[in-house]
Amino acid sequence: MKRNMKQWAADLLAAPEKKPMPVLSFPAIQMMGITVKELIGSSDLQAKGMKLVADRVDAAASVSLMDLSLEAECFGSTIRFSDDEVPTVIGSVVSSEEEAEALEVPEIGAGRTAIYIEAIEKAVKLIEDRPVLAGVIGPFSLAGRLMDVSEAMIYCYDEPDMVHTVLEKATEFIIKYISEYKRVGANGVVVAEPLAGLLSPALAEEFSADYMKKIVDAVQDDEFLVVYHNCGNCTIQQIDSILSIGAPIVHFGNAIDMAEMMPLIPANIMAAGNVDPAAQFRNGTVDSIKAETKAIMEKCCRYPNFIISSGCDIPPMSKWENIEAFFEAAREFYATRQA
Repeated sequence: MKRNMKQWAADLLAAPEKKPMPVLSFPAIQMMGITVKELIGSSDLQAKGMKLVADRVDAAASVSLMDLSLEAECFGSTIRFSDDEVPTVIGSVVSSEEEAEALEVPEIGAGRTAIYIEAIEKAVKLIEDRPVLAGVIGPFSLAGRLMDVSEAMIYCYDEPDMVHTVLEKATEFIIKYISEYKRVGANGVVVAEPLAGLLSPALAEEFSADYMKKIVDAVQDDEFLVVYHNCGNCTIQQIDSILSIGAPIVHFGNAIDMAEMMPLIPANIMAAGNVDPAAQFRNGTVDSIKAETKAIMEKCCRYPNFIISSGCDIPPMSKWENIEAFFEAAREFYATRQA
């Protein structure tokens, strides 16, 4: 369903009570009685899962799978699959300038991209009461998976030209991939760039923000917006370059204190975060997740541009009673504030 996303963002920003916007999709497997392997292999199951989640929780948007192995797989990376965990990348495909130069930019439809694109095309026909956001990996996080995450950090110092070569190709692919999501009806995209959150501010600007800005400039318009996600622990120091990319919503993980981040966010940009996905959604209790959710909201909701969210993708086997407690806590917080 087409929307004026610029107006949607403006309305959300102006709303005194903001619906939570967690990165919530994989726990749908529990409602469907299927495995992660089955979910990632079927566009029908992905669309059905997104619809089931949308019907169960009153979120600001429906956010698709945050599968950060997908794009690397298209470039030739080996992927480890599991029945109850999100897929992960093994090893590397680039370790020299020659291999970087020889790296081919995949066609859209390679690997599992066709499945994920079809899933969004189906989901937007099922979910009409809120925006549907696709999910993709960010440029440096993709480059890091192609070069090996640990090695990529060293290459930024020792082999910067090689890193830029890989980043140019990663960025080209991501732009084409997002553009296809846009064509089939997605209202926006969450771009996950967690690896950049480990860089120094100068390196983050050179190896991530500059490429993110290219992506945002290429795909964002009145009907399609970019949500920038980074769950690294250096995002507060990197905030100037993060804001420079032009995303109207920025989303941060629980490695930082959102109360320290919020004063740095301009009033016209929304910032979302950051209830701990592992400690609370996956392993917490109803009482503990409600306490953490309300504590974050207590510190951050005095900023009109704050949105309560999960710190990152909610793990597949997270208890639904905890997920529902998170939404209940948000409702209780606003009800108490009104009283």
